[in-house]
Amino acid sequence: MSLSPQSAPVRRLRPRTARKYVYAIIAGAPRGNYGAIGIDGQALEFVSGRGVTSVISAIDAERIRPERRHLAAHREVLRQLVAQEEAVLPICFGTIASQPEEVAAMLMRNRSGLMRQLRRVAGMVEMGLRVAWEVNNIFDYFIAIRPELRAARDRLFGRRGQPTQDEQIELGRAFERLLAEERDAHFHTVEQALRPCCAEIKRPPPRDEREVMNLACLIRRDAQGAFETAVFAAASHFDNSFAFDYSGPWAPHSFAEMDIRLSAQE
Repeated sequence: MSLSPQSAPVRRLRPRTARKYVYAIIAGAPRGNYGAIGIDGQALEFVSGRGVTSVISAIDAERIRPERRHLAAHREVLRQLVAQEEAVLPICFGTIASQPEEVAAMLMRNRSGLMRQLRRVAGMVEMGLRVAWEVNNIFDYFIAIRPELRAARDRLFGRRGQPTQDEQIELGRAFERLLAEERDAHFHTVEQALRPCCAEIKRPPPRDEREVMNLACLIRRDAQGAFETAVFAAASHFDNSFAFDYSGPWAPHSFAEMDIRLSAQE
């Protein structure tokens, strides 16, 4: 039996999205060869404007969840860009433009700032260094190494009766002051070792009591061996109460100081 044209099934084609996921900004035209390494297996595309280029790929969704596969694809794109391009400014995960023209307009609006930032990170990568106290109880550790804290504790808890809430708060403040003093002293020691191989070092606030420092270091790509040597040299000044953990190389996230808005109306 044959079907008439009126009864034939109709195939509806899904229109291709115009949305673009934005990974990074690079200097000039792309140097590397990239395949379909973007999110959801999309090929990388490039939008250029007067010396700056945005690295993008097609995406259907208006928003994207930070699922493992999405994060892995985002990081892989940045990894390959850092390996093959002279200067890379990473864009934070989840940045989506409604259309390519929006990306081009962003490049033109921010061109001078982007060029300045690209010159800053040209030939550079980011290395991370985290130092933490590896002790069972951080307060007891400080009681052992700082006599003034031990004396303050003994004055409060060695007498009859429980200390007041205000007295306990004051002891906590003394502990925080000593934490800050120790961190500053240890940072100075580590910085002295790292400074010769680092163009810049950033020291964000500690994330918890045990963290001594969590540094972001901007270094030349060919200085990774020197950086590792410097980390071991710094660690030699510390005992087994400290754990050193370095990572990288990464795209220079901590040094991409940009306020990129894809829409001029935002």
